[in-house]
Formats: sequence, structure tokens, C-alpha cells
Amino acid sequence: MVITTNDKKKEKIFMDTARLSKSVLFRGMSEKEITDCLEKLDGRTVSFRRREFIMHAGNSTLSMGMVLSGSVTIETNDLWGNRTILSHVGANGYFAETYACVRDAVMPVDVTASEDCVILLLSVGFMERYHGESWKQKLTQNLLTVSMNKNLVLSERIFNTSPRTIRARVLSYLSSVCLQKHSTEFDVPFDRQQLADYLNVERTALSKELGKMKKDGLISVRKNHFVLIAKAE
Repeated sequence: MVITTNDKKKEKIFMDTARLSKSVLFRGMSEKEITDCLEKLDGRTVSFRRREFIMHAGNSTLSMGMVLSGSVTIETNDLWGNRTILSHVGANGYFAETYACVRDAVMPVDVTASEDCVILLLSVGFMERYHGESWKQKLTQNLLTVSMNKNLVLSERIFNTSPRTIRARVLSYLSSVCLQKHSTEFDVPFDRQQLADYLNVERTALSKELGKMKKDGLISVRKNHFVLIAKAE
């Protein structure tokens, strides 16, 4: 176990290195290597309340985040109050790894808590200080895997928002979730407004289209719970 200090809440939290060893970020590391990595890169856990900002657009950061519990959203907010959700990051997911590794890179997105959450912040921007550490090579390789997975997520959003009609966007998104869940019945991680922001459509128009899709026998929906109904042959 490694004891870290929660800078925000001023409380001590026990970090389970055995659990971290099963994550993509620390894959292949021994518990001793994880402990050393956390100590050298200022690993710390911080609690955030729902809708609280974790990172702000316009700032640079040396730290990336790993969601230990809860979830966060990656979003853009312009000067006129328009929000676009780029992705939802659940437990064991990551954010800001690219900006943390590129010194002085300015973040174009906000990271906010979708619900109460606990985040592990790791200052990977300090990796260049260390040479010959067994954990550094493994962490570097694992960060590449994290980055590749993130590219897949962003590519999926582009695919889901490319169709011209709202119905086509909804069907594209629900189909992708269906494939991920291996089920035609599932919960999505967004409320109605968040789903509209993710698909880049108006909320009222989305609600109206979902109603039409339900009437047409394509889906059953209640809040964020969906059931996809196969077309009869």
C-alpha cells in the first residue's frame, strides 16, 4: 500500500497498488515499481463533486488523470455557452495524458466530474527527470497504449456525429454501444442534455426524434435506458 495525501480534501487515502497493477497504465509493473512511480511522479488522489471542474481549458498541465471511481466528461465550452461533449471517461479510464507529456501544451477542453468521483493524478510530465528506472520504460509503453485507445474513442465520436440527420446519429451511437455491451438493452452514460451535447444536436430536437423512433418501433427508451428493437423480417 502507498499512502498519498488528498491535497483538495486534506485527508489521507490508501492507494491499492495491487488494484493499480491490473490497470492499463501500470500494466507489467511490480507493486514496488508502482510505489516508486507514484512517489517520483507525485501520485495523489483527489475527490471531486458532481459538475465540479477538474481541469480547465486554456491551462497547461503536467498531470494526467486516472478515474478510480465515478466518471468524468471531456467537453468544450465556448464563450457563448455552447457545450460539446467529446467523451465520457468511466472508472479505470484516463484523461489529459497527451497534454501532460507535451510541455506547455494548452488544453482546449474542460474536464468535469459527471458524478462524485475520485481521481488519481500523476505528474507524467516529470518523467524526463528520471533515467534507468525500471518503471519508466513500462509507463512510457503503457501511455502509448492509453493514447491509442483514446484515438479510437475520438474516432468513434466522429463516426457518430458525421451523419446529417439526428436519427442517423442516434442509430449510429446506439449501434456502437450495442456492440460494446454485447446486448440490445443497456444504459448510456449520458442524460438527455449530455447525449444531445455529445451528438452535437439540440436537446428538444433529440427528444422529439427519440419519440418518433419509439413510435416507429425502433427503440424503447426511459431516461438513459435503451432497448433496441430488431426490425422484423
